[in-house]
Amino acid sequence: MKMKYSNVGLNDLGDEILLIILKNLNHFDIHYSLHGVNQRLTQLIQDSIFTNHLYFIKKSSDKFIDRLSDKMIHDRFCLQILPSIDDKIELQSYDDCLYLLDGRFNQLHRLIIDVVNPINIGTVDNQDLLPNLKYFYFSCNIMRFYNDEIILSLLSRMSNLERLDLYIIFDCQTTFIDGNYLKKNILNSMTKLNEFHFSITSHISNVMKLNLPSKKDIQQTFIHFQTKNIIYVDYFPESKKGLCHIYSYPSKMIYYGDITNQFPGGLYEYVRQVSLFDEKPFEHEFLLRIQKSFPLLEILYVKNKKPQNRKQSNDNQQYLSLIQFSSLSELRLNDVHDDYIEEFLFHTKTYLTKNVNLFIEYESLERITHNFTRECTRINCAKVDKLYLCGNDELKCENSLGKYFPIAKIINPRRY
Repeated sequence: MKMKYSNVGLNDLGDEILLIILKNLNHFDIHYSLHGVNQRLTQLIQDSIFTNHLYFIKKSSDKFIDRLSDKMIHDRFCLQILPSIDDKIELQSYDDCLYLLDGRFNQLHRLIIDVVNPINIGTVDNQDLLPNLKYFYFSCNIMRFYNDEIILSLLSRMSNLERLDLYIIFDCQTTFIDGNYLKKNILNSMTKLNEFHFSITSHISNVMKLNLPSKKDIQQTFIHFQTKNIIYVDYFPESKKGLCHIYSYPSKMIYYGDITNQFPGGLYEYVRQVSLFDEKPFEHEFLLRIQKSFPLLEILYVKNKKPQNRKQSNDNQQYLSLIQFSSLSELRLNDVHDDYIEEFLFHTKTYLTKNVNLFIEYESLERITHNFTRECTRINCAKVDKLYLCGNDELKCENSLGKYFPIAKIINPRRY
């Protein structure tokens, strides 16, 4: 069924059936064909299901096609469709962002962008100014940018910004990004900027060969900033890497990655996803601090191969404060020492809500649960909704595993 004829019968269908049909169609085509047909269809396609992902680039067999190159399509999107869906647009790649800001949307006042895949970035060369843009939110926390010029060249076109939110991760060569960098490369050219919210993480390799600044050194570069800023620096001697995280506080970021034992604490009510990593062990008190700092945490990644130092004292569990993740829906423990599996599966240490998806190595799970017989891990395991068994370990006690996780759908990659 071609989109241009689809509205004839679509309006006679119920919302539930209509949504099922529309979900299988291209979102760009849906908006172009159905926007303005009638009030019901227009309201239905403005659901976030159809506005969060819009692809302005179409891939043919041997090239990419700009879907806005046609003037009629371009004008309809610019004048009618985009102004009515000024919600957050989640872009597939950074190049999608550059296409969107190539000058044809120069009347934009407010734009919120979340990039989910920056691979092959920077192939679109746009220089047109965006003089009417007043608020720009840019987030790319899934992968790292290896060239800061890609971001700086985009921001240099927005000289009239009044508010900027920037959440990004960089791989740097020689030094961390600090307050001096932000002033020189961003703030000094934005004279009308009233609000600047940011979270910028810098990663550096081969730190043993570099003379890198301390936390105190970086704090000095923020002396003249009007907002409160948090800085923490950590070094990893085994991998010879360094990390620096600078961000404005209070923060509205929804993802907080690469948290180490240097985490300064605080309250982060907007954060939904956290990853923990360190070459030093995480003790129970640290994990308790994580729980208190992120009360609405939904997804937690833990990566730490070091055994806990105070595990012996933790065996006297009546003195431990219970860790409670009230909103946790996904827990990844597939790259950790056994001590952290105990931390999260012992019901005397951690309280898990129901419907948790657990990612874990089978052999580690078998050890910690004593071949799926241990009582102190049974309660939390019974709350797991989906159990993802990572690695290539052979399931030796499959029947016992199923009984130990009575409500879980067990997903084992060896079966596929």
